[in-house]
Amino acid sequence: MLKSLYIENIAVIERSEIELYSGLNVLTGETGAGKSIVIDAINAVMGQRTSKEIIRSGAQSATVFATFTDINEEVKARLRDNGYPDEDDELVLSRTLSASGKNTCRINGRPANVTLLRELGLNLINIHGQHESYELFSPDTHITYIDNLADDSALLAEYAEEYSNYRELDRELSAFLKSVTDRERKIDLLTYQVDELENAEIYDGELEALGDERRVLMNAEKIAASLHRAKSLLEGEGSAGALDILDDAVTALGKASNLNPAVEPIFNRLNDLYYEIQDADNDISIAIDESEENPYRLEEIEERLDLLNKLSRKYGKTEADMLEFLENAKKELKALTDFEENAEALREKRDEAKKRVQRLADKLTETRLATARDFEKRVKEEMSFLDMPNVELIVSRREKPLSDDGQDDIELLISANPGEEPKPVAKIASGGELSRMMLAIKTVLASTDVIDTLIFDEVDTGVSGSAAQKVGLKLKEVSKSRQVICVTHQAQIAALADSHFLIKKTVSDGRTFTDISLLDHSGRLSELARILDGVNVTDTALAHAERLMEYNKE
Repeated sequence: MLKSLYIENIAVIERSEIELYSGLNVLTGETGAGKSIVIDAINAVMGQRTSKEIIRSGAQSATVFATFTDINEEVKARLRDNGYPDEDDELVLSRTLSASGKNTCRINGRPANVTLLRELGLNLINIHGQHESYELFSPDTHITYIDNLADDSALLAEYAEEYSNYRELDRELSAFLKSVTDRERKIDLLTYQVDELENAEIYDGELEALGDERRVLMNAEKIAASLHRAKSLLEGEGSAGALDILDDAVTALGKASNLNPAVEPIFNRLNDLYYEIQDADNDISIAIDESEENPYRLEEIEERLDLLNKLSRKYGKTEADMLEFLENAKKELKALTDFEENAEALREKRDEAKKRVQRLADKLTETRLATARDFEKRVKEEMSFLDMPNVELIVSRREKPLSDDGQDDIELLISANPGEEPKPVAKIASGGELSRMMLAIKTVLASTDVIDTLIFDEVDTGVSGSAAQKVGLKLKEVSKSRQVICVTHQAQIAALADSHFLIKKTVSDGRTFTDISLLDHSGRLSELARILDGVNVTDTALAHAERLMEYNKE
């Protein structure tokens, strides 16, 4: 439950701390005192969308701290999943809004983001306000009431997964069938592309190899000149060359090694070198023969490079890219040529998926219809208690095409008077009836709700007298199993509070301030009398307030 709330620089609240309790907590005060600001502050720390305009005039930032105790297992699991230990069974959430628009969020003092605050908030607090009553005007929300009571989330999740799979297969088949018109043209194009690439016989590294060979052929004359020069230096031209001189040196060393064994290693080394150079001379001769200009080969290379460059502009920069394009084109061509076979296989998969979805949709419908009868009965009982005994509630179900939430179009229909045909809520209910109807629905759904704190923001709008008394008794009943915080203008409801807080606005030095205080017995009497009789509290109003409090002790 929400143990305490600290608010700083939110609208007219400069600084205030509220200690909240289990049971029914009631907040009252004059219109404009700041009751809605407390709800805005709770929404902010729960990660809901808010504006920097909420920051108190003249302040650079606003901060809200919310401390929770006895947190439920869903929240603990969410904390663990995000790396936050759930120590001491206490949770402190904080959010600071700056005038620059920056948000600073923390969980138990550690940095967090607004998204995580929002996720935790959905499992910590439920806020029911006047605007929520008007959700009844939108039939799209009605199915959620039935699903919440049915507790069919596992079935819904299974259905949603199967429906998503079916829709994907249906889209795939539609796209495939749509391509029939262009199939022949696509086959012709792919066939041409495959033939062109296969006939080119591209291999990886060919462009680089051809570039190297082209460079050699273009410099053939210079290469040949250098080779001839090297050969003439080795063999000599009209005089002794390097080989002749080296041969003489080897012969001389051979004679020396015959006379002095110590010279033999030198002889052997030089002799080996002679043969190495002789082999190199032979290789130079071969290179000279091979380097002879071949204009036909150069022309072939130029043509080949031109072809490869043309193909690269169409199919990919590198040989690997072009070869990958070829493989993909061959696969696509095969798929198109095997069209009928593939279309039938896709159609069978789609139809099987639809059958699975239909079975789950039928199961959802069965569950919802059974739950709808229970929902009608229980909500009518609650509405009867809330001084609406003649209201007839019907859960109308029409079949719709399969969608992401099933095949059921659910709408609540009511008849305000006996004998009248049930009609949509928006055409029948008044503001007071809407508030009580929503409270009745929330009461019925409370048994399926794991959230420990419920906030009702002026759900008593449009009701008074005995109806207000009944609304208060219903809130009191709900507060026996969870913490309830209620903002109200009704003395009949405030008199039922376990803890009663007064929100009061004052003006000092030209600035507006709002204070929040827990009332004692005397303070409660004065506040109840004010609600009953206005600003000038009379003895009669005080006596009436005393009777209300005494009555609710019974």
